[in-house]
Amino acid sequence: MIKRFLIAFVLLVIVVGGLVGYNLFRDRMIQDFFANMPVPSVSVSTVTLEPVEWTPSIEAIGTVSAINGVDLTVEVAGIVSEIRFQANDRVEKDDVLVQLDDATQRADLAAAQAQAKLDQTNLQRALELQRRQVGTEVNVESSRASADASAAEVEKAQAALDQKQLKAPFAGVAGIPRVVLGQYITPGTTVATLQDVDTMRVDFTVPEQEFGLLKIGQPVRLGSDEQNLSYTGAIRGIDPKIDPSSRLANVRAEVANPDGGLVPGQFAEVKVDLPKESDVLALPQTAVVTSLYGDYAYVVRPAEDGEDGADQSSLVVRQVFVKTGRRSGEMVEIVEGLSAGDQVVTAGQNRLSNGTPVTVADGNGDGGDATAQDSAEATGK
Repeated sequence: MIKRFLIAFVLLVIVVGGLVGYNLFRDRMIQDFFANMPVPSVSVSTVTLEPVEWTPSIEAIGTVSAINGVDLTVEVAGIVSEIRFQANDRVEKDDVLVQLDDATQRADLAAAQAQAKLDQTNLQRALELQRRQVGTEVNVESSRASADASAAEVEKAQAALDQKQLKAPFAGVAGIPRVVLGQYITPGTTVATLQDVDTMRVDFTVPEQEFGLLKIGQPVRLGSDEQNLSYTGAIRGIDPKIDPSSRLANVRAEVANPDGGLVPGQFAEVKVDLPKESDVLALPQTAVVTSLYGDYAYVVRPAEDGEDGADQSSLVVRQVFVKTGRRSGEMVEIVEGLSAGDQVVTAGQNRLSNGTPVTVADGNGDGGDATAQDSAEATGK
């Protein structure tokens, strides 16, 4: 009985030991396989870091308005008898836009003119009598005063008549009429808007750190978005005071608007161009990765002997932390971390880690790599 038990125990130990040994052998072989398996190369696009001509700029957001723009209203109350413009009509200075009922004023003017004519006749008669030495100086002075008073009454009546007309204060484009025939309107009632859109102005703010870089006459570019800054102009006014609550300074620029593409009240991207600088290291913004530990980039370098089974002809990437500076369009200035001539990865960083073998995509290797200067020229910076 004991002999059978021992035989069974020995067989059990042999079976269990064989299973354990097999599992250990299998795990060891799997580890050796993955440890010795060559790491596949990742295809990347690169750019060669080289000194470029840098055009720094100040970017801001502004509001467009017409150089001359006003909401038109009448000077006196009255009933609208005639509307002489339509929406989007181009009008000239002093064109009559709205006529109010002026029957009373025309009658007053006629009466004043008749009285003035009579007083002028009396003055001529008094002067003639004085010349014949049959009239007195008192009569002449009295007649002259009456004539002057009548002339003033004519001017007053003419002014009251003119107030019944709404005239364009400057040439521009009229908006939609906001009154109708027969409507009784009072001063303050908006009749329409009038905008001179040939020249526009844009008001924007800049931080106090950049206030000292601004000068009257500096060129500006603006448009509806950063890629479409097709309108050019110049700074015409800089507020000499910085707002103590926002630490911003107000700036105004004037821009030609020959095609009428800019509309008063429109939002606009504004860029103030500063003097050009040379020998600035800059990269496309896609080459710089932002993380919690700082900004970094991947630089392509030859692999070291024995690294992941690679020889010196293989390429790997090294993670290099960088310090960035100013930004202009699609480019960012590199202040520290990289040197001229470094080959920097511009796309595919999410598949990389420090030491990953890479192959440079066609058109980005020796003799064919895109440079930061090429990128800068492509963006017009």
